[in-house]
Amino acid sequence: MNNSPFSSGFSEARSKFLNAADAAGATLSSYSHPENGPDGGALFTDCAWIGPKNALKVLVLVSGTHGVEGFCGSGAQIDWLSRREYALLGDDMAVLLIHAINPYGFAWKRRVTNENVDLNRNFVDFSAPLPANARYADIADALKPTDWSVESQSASRNILLTFIQENGLAALAQVVSGGQYTHANGLFYGGSAPTWSRITLEQIFSDHLSMAQEIGIVDYHTGLGPDGYAEPIVTSPKGSSEHLRALQWHGLATKCVDAGESVSAAIAGDWLAMAPGLLPHAQVTAIALEYGTVDSMIVLEALRADNWLHAHGDPAGPEAVAIKAQILAAFYTDTDVWRGMVLGQSLMTVRKAINGLAGMTTGL
Repeated sequence: MNNSPFSSGFSEARSKFLNAADAAGATLSSYSHPENGPDGGALFTDCAWIGPKNALKVLVLVSGTHGVEGFCGSGAQIDWLSRREYALLGDDMAVLLIHAINPYGFAWKRRVTNENVDLNRNFVDFSAPLPANARYADIADALKPTDWSVESQSASRNILLTFIQENGLAALAQVVSGGQYTHANGLFYGGSAPTWSRITLEQIFSDHLSMAQEIGIVDYHTGLGPDGYAEPIVTSPKGSSEHLRALQWHGLATKCVDAGESVSAAIAGDWLAMAPGLLPHAQVTAIALEYGTVDSMIVLEALRADNWLHAHGDPAGPEAVAIKAQILAAFYTDTDVWRGMVLGQSLMTVRKAINGLAGMTTGL
């Protein structure tokens, strides 16, 4: 794709985003991450605001919640800016684009944060009992073997396949991806405290959204579902006001995780479900936009390989090149058709969110 909004790495994506936001006349703010990328470069979460600072209606577009998935979301954000889609905003509306909320994962091509935490499992009350996932312990060692030889991969994979045979693929997906708080070096770990990315997202909300009364959110994700298809997902309870507004805005294709309708398993600690509580002064209508890539077992193998690399291998060693290519391919389909589907469905979804916001009455 000529003049593509997509990028081959974090630094390129950040440069394209900042340039597109500057060309759009956006007000920019940046939040510095405490660690560096694999090239030694500094890492940032960047925000672009377009519209009146006191806007009561705000659209929020977020990329990089799951790090490596930011290659998709960043491209969608940059494309939206480059097409001047912000011209569709009403006079009483603004847009806040949050680029790479997990810049460490984006730069290192990891799904997790620098704490090995899944950011979308980190939004829990750590002063209260944490969500339980008892069956995770049964397959924890198979998910994260200390050795990544061909023999070890095969043996651990067979344990997971046996689990599927006995319990079904959906049961494995729930146990693996639902979130766990007991194995700090394992997959889908929710953490033991708020991560930098969680603290930063909450700070961004405080810095930018304190005056908003109506907020629409689109959070970009990849890795689940048919290749290229974008499923709008609601993580708020079925029948809640947030769920019903999302259906009204985005249509009947919108799926509710709470009701078991979605390609996503039920999860603990996701930030979209927490958004209404983080923004109690506003009415929040939030969806995740989940783009399909490859078969779920291929995704799991990529996550297992990356977990081993950072827990027991050498992220700068000879194994890293192949493993990083493997995980990127699991969350980003490198074809013009897939990228075109990303952009087209993103534009449609964001326009629906703008129309939804436009129809809301503020000041009640």
